[in-house]
Amino acid sequence: MGNNKNYMVFSGTATKYLAEKICQSLGCPLGELVITKFSDGEFAVSYEESIRGRDIFLVQSTFPSSDNLMELLLMIDAAKRASARTINAVIPYFGWARQDRKDKPRVSIGAKLVADLLSAAGVNRVITMDLHADQIQGFFNVPVDHLYASNVILPYLQSLQLEDLVVASPDVGGSKRANTYAKFLGCPLVLCNKTRARANVVSSMQIIGDVEGKNVVIIDDMVDTAGTITKAADIMKAAGAKTVRACASHCVMSGPASERVQDSALEEIVFTDSIPYSQRCAKVKQLSVADLFAETIRRVINNESISSQYLI
Repeated sequence: MGNNKNYMVFSGTATKYLAEKICQSLGCPLGELVITKFSDGEFAVSYEESIRGRDIFLVQSTFPSSDNLMELLLMIDAAKRASARTINAVIPYFGWARQDRKDKPRVSIGAKLVADLLSAAGVNRVITMDLHADQIQGFFNVPVDHLYASNVILPYLQSLQLEDLVVASPDVGGSKRANTYAKFLGCPLVLCNKTRARANVVSSMQIIGDVEGKNVVIIDDMVDTAGTITKAADIMKAAGAKTVRACASHCVMSGPASERVQDSALEEIVFTDSIPYSQRCAKVKQLSVADLFAETIRRVINNESISSQYLI
């Protein structure tokens, strides 16, 4: 793999830690790219080596701030102007994905806007993981390889060898994802029905299903303020659950999330490393998706099937 000189991997500032692990797995060096910052906050991108005629893979998660998205757009534009053969955006966490439809009057559809910005910049392919809504793939007119964190989370759950296992969804919206896990693990599914007072604030929650004496695993795609997931864990523990742990793809963990998790009934909360996590919380565990993305990049380069690497 390291002998293939036709592809190169580059990274933006915020996702360098993951790009380095991906390159290690691929057996190739991380490409040289310089991002120059101006004092007013503006920045410029330049490739420090020739990329003419190469297949370029740009690794960058677009979590806040918007600088990460802007960096990626500038990297795509610079690659296009430097005559790269193909430009592939590797976006482990695709930000703005919660804005995938008009859920009330006069709102933006941020996910579609980001897709349009990436296309306008000149991207040829997008490789991402666990989009908040599957239909976002249809917002692009270029191929989208949609990977699943279940590839690393499921083997971890199996390694725990939990008896009396129950999979739970923290809300009705995530029931399809949780149901897929439950089917694979051969265990019952429990739902939480929540009502929101406003964004990031849950007013009430009820459990649909039996958790008494069970080891519960809550499955979600991201944890932001951890309000929903910690409330669900506390309610399940109060309903007689033996243990409650949570697994989510993306470790957004903003604001009071770390304190909430630490103070909650959760045994642990398992994420991938699609987003870096710097705050110290003893209950947080991160599993790396570097090998998953590296294998996908290898298959794209060699024109091999990607579907065969999906667990579920």
